Amino acid sequence: MSAQNPDYYLTLRREYEPRGKINLIIVAESPPTSGKYFYDATGKKSEALFAAFMLQLGIKPANKAEGLRAFQKKGWILVDATYQPVNEGLTDGERDEVITRHYLLLVADLKQLDRSAPIVLIKANVYRLLETRLKDDGFEVINRGPIPFPATGWQKKFHEEFSAVLKSAGIDSRVLLAEN
Repeated sequence: MSAQNPDYYLTLRREYEPRGKINLIIVAESPPTSGKYFYDATGKKSEALFAAFMLQLGIKPANKAEGLRAFQKKGWILVDATYQPVNEGLTDGERDEVITRHYLLLVADLKQLDRSAPIVLIKANVYRLLETRLKDDGFEVINRGPIPFPATGWQKKFHEEFSAVLKSAGIDSRVLLAEN
């Protein structure tokens, strides 16, 4: 299976999907063209999005697989708006077009997971393109504005805004030591 095939990403994700109740669905833009996919357990703990969520959970895993298991036990899942990498080589308009074109695939994915789970949208374009549409389709988007992707100087702002959204929704982000 190649990294350009959505099934490749979904197969990696399924190993770490919450086994019980899904407490939070996080929708990001797409897997990166670099191949540093969030659910690839062979990746590095220092990958921007992974490191940001481990900090959010208050844990320092020994490896990426351990961190993904903690994320899973917390009942959190990361879903991409599209499984076609769009972070390089496309204009902003082309990125938006791909995300918009794949909207029905995203909705099907979300319905299969848990229609009642709260959703947080990461990245300005993802929020702009999906917030109203998802709400209109019966999903609970809990952020009231875009949350930046936690890279290139946006890490602090990501943590502040992500934490504020969780707090306002009554969602605890810390992993209990007994869960690790």
